[in-house]
Amino acid sequence: MIKRVETGIPGMDEILHGGIPERNVVLLSGGPGTGKTIFSQQFLWNGLQKGEPGIYVALEEHPVQIRQNMAQFGWDIKPYEDRGMFAMVDAFTAGIGRSKEYEKYIVHDLTDLREFIDVLRQAIKDIDAKRVVVDSVTTLYINKPAIARSIILQLKRVLAGTGCTSIFVSQISVGERGFGGPGVEHGVDGIIRLDLDEIDGELKRSLTVWKMRGTSHSMRRHPFDITDEGIIVYANKILRRGGIVEI
Repeated sequence: MIKRVETGIPGMDEILHGGIPERNVVLLSGGPGTGKTIFSQQFLWNGLQKGEPGIYVALEEHPVQIRQNMAQFGWDIKPYEDRGMFAMVDAFTAGIGRSKEYEKYIVHDLTDLREFIDVLRQAIKDIDAKRVVVDSVTTLYINKPAIARSIILQLKRVLAGTGCTSIFVSQISVGERGFGGPGVEHGVDGIIRLDLDEIDGELKRSLTVWKMRGTSHSMRRHPFDITDEGIIVYANKILRRGGIVEI
């Protein structure tokens, strides 16, 4: 039997037929405003509720802002940081300003992948992490797309080797058909794509599981909402050009 990691996101584990297979690295791909960051933070928070330590690698936002944004959904991670169950890896500030006073794990040079991996590995070891989010992994290769797949594979080797189940947030532009970087889709175990489409003059959110090694999954496009308590996926509905229909 394959051990699964439940996302805890309402409706999502139903679509995944039980959850993400343990140690999988999942690419969470989507354009702006699709809910990628909320999805990944909810995944970590739900892990904490199950006693599974988690790490959030901040590449696009200040760690202080991330903590505040999570708290707005009722996800107060400070007590878990104090108990050594949650760690923030600051790969955003490079230790400039007051971050070095507050953050324990800081990546000073983003162009040095070895330093990035060393800091991440130390954080995983210190808290015995089970779940890891990198938001967004695209930042690591945006100026050097030719080595995107190589970077993904190096990170995957470390994370799967330490027993973590991981989500790599991947940025794509509006209307882009790919998943955010040449070859990255072949270097990961799973792909979940979030979309925001205009249907009958209204923007609708939906997600599709494009692949997930180790499990069968829904092959349909399911609508989801972002609420005050996070994301809710409607496993019993699908999104078509004509609108949302129940299944």
